[in-house]
Amino acid sequence: MRLCCFLILMALISAAVANDFAGSATCAGCHAEAYEAWRGSHHDLAMQHADDSTVLGDFDDAEFSYGDTKTTFFRRDGGHYVRTDGPDGKLTEFPVEYTFGVAPLQQYLIPFPDGRLQALSIAWDSRPAADGGQRWFHLYPDEQVDHRHELHWSGPQQNWNFMCASCHSTNLDKGFDTGVDAATGTFDTTFSEINVGCEACHGPGSGHLRWASLDPAKRAVSEHKGFAGFQLDRVTVWPIDPATGSAKPQPRSGGHQVEVCADCHSRRAEIAPGHERSPHYFDHFMPAFLTEGLYYADGQIDDEVFEWGSFVQSRMHEAGVVCSNCHEPHSLQLRAPGDAVCAQCHLPQRFATPTHHHHEQDGDGARCVGCHMPTKTYMVVDPRHDHSLRIPRPDQSLAFGTPNACSDCHTDRSLDWAAAAFAKWYPDAQPAREIWTEAFTTARAGNPAAEQPLVKIATDADMPAIVRGTAVLELRPFLSSASIDVVPEALNDKDPLLRLAGLRSMEALPPAQRLPLAEGLLDDPLLAVRSEAGRVLAGVSPQTLSASQSERLQRAVHEYIATLKHNADRADANTRLGDLFATQGKTEQAEAAYRQAMERDPAYVPAYANLADLLRFTGRDAEAAVVLERGLARLPEAAALHHTQGLLQVRGGDTEAAVASLESAARLAPENARFVYVYAIALNSTGERTQALQALRDAAEWHPFDRDILLALVTLHAEAGAVDSARQHLKRLLEVWPNDAQAQQLARSLGPPP
Repeated sequence: MRLCCFLILMALISAAVANDFAGSATCAGCHAEAYEAWRGSHHDLAMQHADDSTVLGDFDDAEFSYGDTKTTFFRRDGGHYVRTDGPDGKLTEFPVEYTFGVAPLQQYLIPFPDGRLQALSIAWDSRPAADGGQRWFHLYPDEQVDHRHELHWSGPQQNWNFMCASCHSTNLDKGFDTGVDAATGTFDTTFSEINVGCEACHGPGSGHLRWASLDPAKRAVSEHKGFAGFQLDRVTVWPIDPATGSAKPQPRSGGHQVEVCADCHSRRAEIAPGHERSPHYFDHFMPAFLTEGLYYADGQIDDEVFEWGSFVQSRMHEAGVVCSNCHEPHSLQLRAPGDAVCAQCHLPQRFATPTHHHHEQDGDGARCVGCHMPTKTYMVVDPRHDHSLRIPRPDQSLAFGTPNACSDCHTDRSLDWAAAAFAKWYPDAQPAREIWTEAFTTARAGNPAAEQPLVKIATDADMPAIVRGTAVLELRPFLSSASIDVVPEALNDKDPLLRLAGLRSMEALPPAQRLPLAEGLLDDPLLAVRSEAGRVLAGVSPQTLSASQSERLQRAVHEYIATLKHNADRADANTRLGDLFATQGKTEQAEAAYRQAMERDPAYVPAYANLADLLRFTGRDAEAAVVLERGLARLPEAAALHHTQGLLQVRGGDTEAAVASLESAARLAPENARFVYVYAIALNSTGERTQALQALRDAAEWHPFDRDILLALVTLHAEAGAVDSARQHLKRLLEVWPNDAQAQQLARSLGPPP
């Protein structure tokens, strides 16, 4: 066997030296068991050339109707084709070049002349027919997606090169801003392996091959250089405490394994290429926190966030569990079937019994994952387990509107019933570990009463870092002298999640106050933190910096710019580049970046709005109006563009048009307190005080804690002579914002009630 391995290695070594990614086939000789487990896995089949052996969908002149479009799937000359609506809305024939995924669905990638691959939004349901599969379906069945829609298959949101490729192939080079002219908007994307190969997790293999080819005696004393991915114990045995029936916490033995998996199994933005070469997640990615729209207030999954953000909240992660404790990393199968994987650490005699789960033995309700890892379905047919491994809490659902596993199954019963049953079954249950649920719910409502609970969470070292970091972020609107100390504490935390959160929360402070707090992070060892420090401190006046500070700040800013240029194909990256230049007073560069963003994605609203603001700021109102007209012609329902247009019309003295534009913004986005407030103030300025007050009262129903709305209600009633109504609203304002200086001044001016 050793001779066989040696011969294989020597035959491949020249290629490996030339290209440090050697390919999964080079691993098979010495790691046959792992290689065979990987073959046929979802990683192995993540992406394939489209042919009769890989395409699962029905291409025998099958038809599928969606909206006004009838799509046809057919074969011709040995290839697979689709006739569907193209970027211009016209029926066009497109070749299928690659398959994407295998189960429970398979998508198909269409090549474009500019190097793009686009993922068709009509997918094949590869589940058995008995489970509802073996059919074509649309990924957005409840939308009206046509060629003008931001989710159309030909647009940026369905672009493989950016959205998918990095996690479905190995050693990806997007090839947009290196080796090609970025201004042309073309891709020359390459990869060393079409799928997720060995080196996607274990790193480039050529160094390992050279080391393995050495004489055994030399190998023993030779330094093994290069990143070898995470290392796994052959057998993981955790001692179980008989008193609790659960395994005793152990030191995490997987090293950086969880971070390696997080490269693809997390909701994040890629900020630098080459993650396969490094074990440091934060040198390549900017992770998402537990923010609204992504996660529920208790941390359960809402949007498609994958596994990492959930898992690092969990008691399992805290206890030292890593991904490979439950999942065999090559086949991707569970370490044991069904509940047996949980029995590795939790005695079945204690937990797999009706006295614990209160359901029929061996029924669906008795399964561990049914209660502790509920699913949410994405992409129509793909249920994903929540990896926060939490206790179901119907009582929290009653109080805060969060989901719970009980109601997910018992859809015919009320929340009160579920909460009562839970309380009866577990009268001695410990308080929910997710004590952050109430604090995050309160913060998301804009209620300043969240301030002190958030401080408590942010400074609790026993809380998961991602929860503490989220608390720091949520504090930003409420920062006061009572909570400001949380920011420097977060900035100096050992966990990069806290440092990132501290930087973002610090943006509530004037630029001059930021430098003393965050200067040290300009030299942080992790790119995500350094580049974020550069962004947040970019607005500091150069005149206030020493030569050393200026040099370090510029270095960090340049690193931030590099993270944006890595995604130069994206409208959001170009817009953020424009924001940076605008902050630095570089208006020409900012304008160019915003215009580039509009070209990258004509449906990206912030590019139009930010460019219009920049032009308005520099006195080019007529040009700003043209930009907004262009944006509204493309996006007539974009509330932000109506709002920006209204502000521009106010500046130009066209009050009637301004009120109409601001009304459109408030009507289209009543959830945006600022839009409604500005509309009401505009009404009042035209003498329509009654309408203005009604708009503010309506807004106060939506936004009962919004300071500006409450202040306006007090002020406008007082100006109208309705002093009793003004005092009534002032009482509410002081209840919510008792320390607000302007509210206290109003209280003094109105005086006590008679």
